[in-house]
Amino acid sequence: MAVSLTPVAASEIKRIIEEQKLDSNTVLRMAIGGGGCSGLQYSLGFDTEYDPKLDFRYESNGISLVTRKKYALHLDGTIIDFVDSPMGRGFVINNPNYPRGGGCPGCGGH
Repeated sequence: MAVSLTPVAASEIKRIIEEQKLDSNTVLRMAIGGGGCSGLQYSLGFDTEYDPKLDFRYESNGISLVTRKKYALHLDGTIIDFVDSPMGRGFVINNPNYPRGGGCPGCGGH
């Protein structure tokens, strides 16, 4: 089971850590919030806590990423990227287990 970061995403995370002068043991924490017809809701944040009893830890392109073990099956194969384009700037999460788009007709996903 793995969650990975593209080189571009890892570079942006390193830049933020340096810019904010975060502790050297800072990790990127990924969580899943309530889903719904538009799919899973993800959150990314920085943390210095890691509990091997509760968390999985992944290393990708020089970044340590942690997530609760209860999310591991839902996140297997997930890739985190970073885009900076005229349409927007931010992290993009591609989870092959839960394609984008809703499943209910009221939300436009058929």
